[in-house]
Amino acid sequence: MITNLYFVRHAHSTYTPNELERPLSERGKEDARWITELLKEEGIDHVISSPYKRAIQTVEGIARFLGLPIELMEDYKERVLSEQPVENFSEAIEMVWDNYSYAFEGGESNYLAQKRGVEVVYHTLERFEGKNVAIGTHGNIMVLIMNYFDAKYDYNFWRELGMPDIYKLSFKGKDLIDVERISNQKIIC
Repeated sequence: MITNLYFVRHAHSTYTPNELERPLSERGKEDARWITELLKEEGIDHVISSPYKRAIQTVEGIARFLGLPIELMEDYKERVLSEQPVENFSEAIEMVWDNYSYAFEGGESNYLAQKRGVEVVYHTLERFEGKNVAIGTHGNIMVLIMNYFDAKYDYNFWRELGMPDIYKLSFKGKDLIDVERISNQKIIC
């Protein structure tokens, strides 16, 4: 039995220091409508999201269209890079990808964040076996999860992600058997 997890990287957000409440920007809201149109074609059975507002807002259109609730799962939240803002975000991300064991003070190493992400994926696969599940999430945790199953999904892959973006990961049991990018063509809403 095949289970399809549609990892939806959130759309563009308006920066606020409050990670949990950071909303989508106007461009992000427009792109979330595009995400809804793409997911309408995928036979989605369940909608899950990180508790972060920008992730929820990115998948709420498909949930509304299908009349489904959005189940919040804490472990789909973005990796915690540091307890304090870092001086240079790009350099900081590159550092943690270069050394999977390295963590800034109060932050998660790649290993720790990846472990959290893979555990929630296994939990999702067990609960929704044979179903199509849309998951509102974040770029770094999404790629760390993908990297666990295939090392080609790395820092360079993360840098090329769109915002938003959708990757369909197909599993047979707990084995990843296929990855397909769903959002490779922009639809005009």
